Amino acid sequence: MTEFPEDFLNLLKNVKGKRARLVVEHILEHGFITTEDLEHYGYKHPPRAVRDVRDQGIPIETYQVKNSDGRTIAAYRFGDPTAVMQGRIGGRKIFSKAFKEALITQLGSRCSICLTEYEERYLQIDHRIPYAVSGDVDDRNTGNFMLLCGSCNRAKSWSCEHCKNWLEDKNPDLCLTCYWGNPEKYDHIALRPIRRLDITWTQDEIGEYEQLRQRALLDDENLPDYVKKVLKQHLKRE
Repeated sequence: MTEFPEDFLNLLKNVKGKRARLVVEHILEHGFITTEDLEHYGYKHPPRAVRDVRDQGIPIETYQVKNSDGRTIAAYRFGDPTAVMQGRIGGRKIFSKAFKEALITQLGSRCSICLTEYEERYLQIDHRIPYAVSGDVDDRNTGNFMLLCGSCNRAKSWSCEHCKNWLEDKNPDLCLTCYWGNPEKYDHIALRPIRRLDITWTQDEIGEYEQLRQRALLDDENLPDYVKKVLKQHLKRE
């Protein structure tokens, strides 16, 4: 513990959450924590526990070590104490019911990515700019948030967590020109020049989906390619 400045150690005392506290206390005692250690504590997805600490602004470095079987695994230790991201200690802020209702009034009770309508309880409040890039937004401006279904939220998390801007640059402006931050108008998806269209069929529309699927099978094509072919033919006729 004497290796770290006192103000850094005082910040660590304010880290909240069971998983985050476990990671912090283990590193303070042993100097690092490994994925093997976290699995022994009962966490089946070790990086999630480490991310809980990073989300609170504490710098964590990743490096590689050998586990008890000689396999290469990830290990984690504190990074530069001066690189603490202020304003994040204590974790994410809790959204009020009134704030979610304001978002639903503004955006409708639908996912902002796939545009499918859901009951309010199935929609999750999402930062347009990922929390890992810019932290919590203090003013709670509804324009800084979206409503996502669980499936789209997981897809966004996976894509963002593998993006260079998330891992290194942390430029909020890039997030706002990304599909995952602004699906209404975007230039890229996780820095790649891609355009994406999510379509869902619900209730009475499911029969139309089955017709498309059967025609795609007859043409020996996967469904996305078949839908694109149909759209190209439609555009040519115009």
